[in-house]
Amino acid sequence: MKVLIVGGGGREHAITWAVAKSPRVDKIYAAPGNAGIAELAECVDISAMDSEKLVAFAKEKEIDFVVVGPDDPLAAGVADAFLDAGFKTFGPRKNAAIIEASKAFSKDLMKKYNIPSAAYETFTDADEAMKYLETIDAPYVLKADGLALGKGVLICQTLEEAKEGIKEMMIDSKFGSAGNKVVIEEFMTGREVSVLCFSDGKTIRPMTSAQDHKRAGDGDTGLNTGGMGTFSPSPFYTKDIDEFCFKNIYQPTIDAMAAEGRPFKGVLYCGLMLTPNGPKVVEYNARFGDPEAQVVIPRLKNDIMDVFEACADGTLDQIELEFEDNAAVCVMLASDGYPVSYEKGFEMKGLENFKDKDGYFAFHSGSKFNDEGKIVTNGGRVIGITALGKDLFEARANAYKATEWVDFENKYMRHDIGKAIDEQ
Repeated sequence: MKVLIVGGGGREHAITWAVAKSPRVDKIYAAPGNAGIAELAECVDISAMDSEKLVAFAKEKEIDFVVVGPDDPLAAGVADAFLDAGFKTFGPRKNAAIIEASKAFSKDLMKKYNIPSAAYETFTDADEAMKYLETIDAPYVLKADGLALGKGVLICQTLEEAKEGIKEMMIDSKFGSAGNKVVIEEFMTGREVSVLCFSDGKTIRPMTSAQDHKRAGDGDTGLNTGGMGTFSPSPFYTKDIDEFCFKNIYQPTIDAMAAEGRPFKGVLYCGLMLTPNGPKVVEYNARFGDPEAQVVIPRLKNDIMDVFEACADGTLDQIELEFEDNAAVCVMLASDGYPVSYEKGFEMKGLENFKDKDGYFAFHSGSKFNDEGKIVTNGGRVIGITALGKDLFEARANAYKATEWVDFENKYMRHDIGKAIDEQ
């Protein structure tokens, strides 16, 4: 079987690693891939957004199965292009990926189908949004409606800060067109948990839980990022909570999308807040989280291709997901200055330390080969150092130990990933 993986981040590296383990797969291509993915797949210089070139390449190479990884291509209809050309594809169509691409759509969906979430209002006029802020209590949650690389959410502690946030989003266009429409949400308190779910449009299969760390600095300080690290499983996500979420969130969401004529096939990411009044949805994503994929996929016991095909074929009811009875922690090594401004092009040293080390992974998020063939940094989030352990404490110790094996100029990381597990 020949597989094409669309994307070039840490999520796609983790997916490629799992696909490469499948005995059914003979050849993997990645477009565009990165320097880490290149060890497992043949990388081709085609943008993840260029559906025309991607489909032409798939036809030329007689690809058997396509996996579309990132949010932007899914929202732009790249999966549609493959499906319409007759390729078996993992990833939702554009009309289903809107569950992530539009915060207003997903909030309206939850309200219509009684899926628990925070109270909210949607605005397209900045003055109206600022007037509304004066009628509610702090803290304030502002969400850009469209995709903003995981950074389009502001949590503001004062009215002045919230009004400045509206100005940045709606007037100054800090997030581009994503901020033309803004959702203002009730601030929820509690533990955050992420649960990724496979779906074939009818059946949903939740994976093991995880928790992401979005803020750039230790102690959850600084700006929101694409994710500075994560751990799995969450000790706060109990069997009772899982049963509640399946009955009131996961299956109702898939049923709602089907009822709206938008059957969802792929990975539904449910960001949850475990509030004093029960679990509520913070947000949906239409794909594997990044870096959640880096801790969830290494714990999956199933052949991932079996699951991907079942989602594409509508036979997920025949699959039972199994996960290792262990834990995983991922610490993201970033470029100092991320997510605002940072330099790239620095040589990455020590990657050979991960070769043949069972239970340790270096999933590349932003890397490339320079003209001399050396691996250099090529992004704000550079590499996700992931380690397994018998429990979360061991996995965290292993992950932080492994962060010392790789080095590059302006290397930056948080030092408290998984600290919440000390409080369980």
